[in-house]
Amino acid sequence: MFVLLSIFMTLPVFLLLGSEAPNAMAFAESAAIAFGIGTAGILATYRQERDLKPRYMFVLTVSSWFIIALLAALPFYLSDNNISAADAFFEGASGITTTGATVLSGLDTMDRDLLLWRSILQWIGGIGIIGMFVAVLPFLRVGGMRLFATESSEWTDKALPRMKTLSRGLLFVYVVFSVIAVITYWFSGMTLFDAFNHGLTSIATGGFSTSDMSMGKFNDLILMEATLFMIIGSLPFFLFVREMHGQHGVLFRDQQVRMFLAILFVVPALLTLYRWAVSPVPFDPLHNYTATLFNVTSVVTTTGYASEDYSAWGPLAFVVFFFLMFVGGCSGSTAGGMKIFRFQLSLIILKEQLMRLLHPRAVMTRNYNGRAVSDEIISSMIAYTFIFLLCLLLITVALAAMQLDFVTALSGALTSLTNVGPGLGDIIGPAGNFGPLPDGAKWVLSVGMLMGRLEILSVVIVLSPAFWRS
Repeated sequence: MFVLLSIFMTLPVFLLLGSEAPNAMAFAESAAIAFGIGTAGILATYRQERDLKPRYMFVLTVSSWFIIALLAALPFYLSDNNISAADAFFEGASGITTTGATVLSGLDTMDRDLLLWRSILQWIGGIGIIGMFVAVLPFLRVGGMRLFATESSEWTDKALPRMKTLSRGLLFVYVVFSVIAVITYWFSGMTLFDAFNHGLTSIATGGFSTSDMSMGKFNDLILMEATLFMIIGSLPFFLFVREMHGQHGVLFRDQQVRMFLAILFVVPALLTLYRWAVSPVPFDPLHNYTATLFNVTSVVTTTGYASEDYSAWGPLAFVVFFFLMFVGGCSGSTAGGMKIFRFQLSLIILKEQLMRLLHPRAVMTRNYNGRAVSDEIISSMIAYTFIFLLCLLLITVALAAMQLDFVTALSGALTSLTNVGPGLGDIIGPAGNFGPLPDGAKWVLSVGMLMGRLEILSVVIVLSPAFWRS
């Protein structure tokens, strides 16, 4: 992984042909460090047997994401832009976790090689997240992900050929959608540089942009195209692979997909009506619906783009966007958040409990997408939800202790754990960024972003004393 990361570090210089890469030396030094660490690891362990027990997989998964975030920060820190260690790590963590929160301003005039690195970093993170969902989290039984286990989720010699086939299919689909996004943006009026960057970050549901205005710089046609690509990035990619192999219709038969699309159909329509009702100026229904749909999709998919300051749309819109930050996309996608399936399982449990109150002796079965839902999956999901809320509380308190106001502290904690990107309020809202926060807050939020991407429980398990004693 570190060797591959070092190769990607050379891309900003090569793609810009060196002419617009003023930080070429920073990228060369960063690539050399990543390559050296990766090569040393390979040489130190290549003769050892790889016994991939759950214990080792937990350590490998957590440590690799944290170290990659640290290595990803090197080009920012070593550049000539006087970026501090806290800012560099924050930007690297935000990139690799596809969060999209940024501490950088003046993006319109920033060095192109750094802008390109931010987008490439999110693209790498996107495919890494999909791979982690398919192969690692079901194997580790984290947060109810066992519900999506397949033969390709087992780390056995028998399952490896299936895993390789699925991995190739996922990479193919991911690359194809990325290329389509780049070409579509380019043909719609973006420069090739803007199209390339936004194409990568749209499919990765990352949200990094090349402008301080984010997507507000572009017209309504591009906003609609971006909405479509964000939706694609938030759908289960393994279902795209199944569709490609002739299992037609599996995508829209999936319960996650149907609920996800229903949210994006209902919420923007209702918010547009609300904005129309409270608007003191002449209302353009088509433009305002486009903006509402785009921004709602950006938050639900945890992409983090913004076309305007939606926190200024009124009290109801402010509250709606806060709760939308919890939702997230579908499992098996590049999106973050709590994921649609957990809300659906919660509804199943609620219905079951209500029925038991009415019929105490009734025998009931739980089914989701045609598969039985075991008590183990329910317990894992409940544990995830509890630890998520506990971490939200702790991070909020930590940020408040650094003299941040309640809205900034709470929305900052939430946006980091759900990997949404912008928070709410005057400082870190859609019209601002995380630059003004104290360094301590940036370190806390960086760890929060990585914990959120790793489904929190993975990190908590590795940090627990019992994990190292047993």
